[in-house]
Amino acid sequence: MKIFSENLFFAISIFFIGIIASILISKISNLFLKKISRRTKNDFDDYIFELIINIFKPIGFLLSLYFAVDFYFQEDITFISLLLNVDKLLILIIVIKALNKILIRSLVETTEKLQDQSIKSMISSLTPLVKAFTWTIGSIFYLQNIGVQMTAIWALLSAGGIGAGLALKDPVQEFFEYITILLDKPFQKGEFIKAEGVLGSIERVGVRSSRIRSINGEIIVMSNSALTNGVISNYAQMKKRRLVHKLGVVYDTSPKIMKRIPFIIEKIIKEANNASFDRCHFTDFGDFSLNFELVYYIPTNNYFAAMEAQQYINLRIMEEFKLNCIEFAFPTQTLNIEGRETK
Repeated sequence: MKIFSENLFFAISIFFIGIIASILISKISNLFLKKISRRTKNDFDDYIFELIINIFKPIGFLLSLYFAVDFYFQEDITFISLLLNVDKLLILIIVIKALNKILIRSLVETTEKLQDQSIKSMISSLTPLVKAFTWTIGSIFYLQNIGVQMTAIWALLSAGGIGAGLALKDPVQEFFEYITILLDKPFQKGEFIKAEGVLGSIERVGVRSSRIRSINGEIIVMSNSALTNGVISNYAQMKKRRLVHKLGVVYDTSPKIMKRIPFIIEKIIKEANNASFDRCHFTDFGDFSLNFELVYYIPTNNYFAAMEAQQYINLRIMEEFKLNCIEFAFPTQTLNIEGRETK
């Protein structure tokens, strides 16, 4: 009975001493860490210090309970072992939650310093992965601490990891292609591109696929790997659009008119407000036409604005050619039949 009383007295003493020590450490840390945080300009360290101060008391209380119970029940009793394991689990949960808050806050702080919206989106999408990683490591540490044989678990995880790797091969590949798009920036949201024969503007870059609003109006969903492995024409980053056209006139056109055609076209393009003339030359004798090559620039990366300018220029060429009696060529074939004299 005396031993029982002494053990109980010491166990209660350990518990209360631990509680008092936790309160004192919490208050002293509060004063000390606040002095340090005042010397810094950012509030990230304030957040970390406040989080550490807040977990001192609950962890101290749980540790005090753990050591007190462990001291009093020195024999191996199933119920007491379970209680101590629950106590360890609560401590681990508090630590992991605090660690997750610090890691996520650091990601948020990093995101706020960036000007690139796509990188912000990528960092935000990493939050679930950070939580899953910390909880997985914490769970393994806890199982090892309570005496669980990890050999069989590691073997099961390895086999499951191989199966999951094969099953998730495509999603994982698409995720890394998503990271590649965000970091390499072949295109961004809102930009007009041509990829895999599709012309349209990017509406959303997702983890597995990207959505393109085509010029016909429909949404086209394309996998990230198809985009990154193919050829992408990004019209949004063009300072000006170069347009090359061929014009064909009939063979009956006189040399005098042929000389005038480049000057007529040059005048038309220079009169246009949103186009700049480059060159126009008589290039070759075609099968059924005399061909000119016309090159001009439109100082915009907007596809629809370029098409409007091109339409205006084409209509003006038709008007001027009609006024000057210049005929466009179309596919024709002339057959010359020679007769034979008969005796």
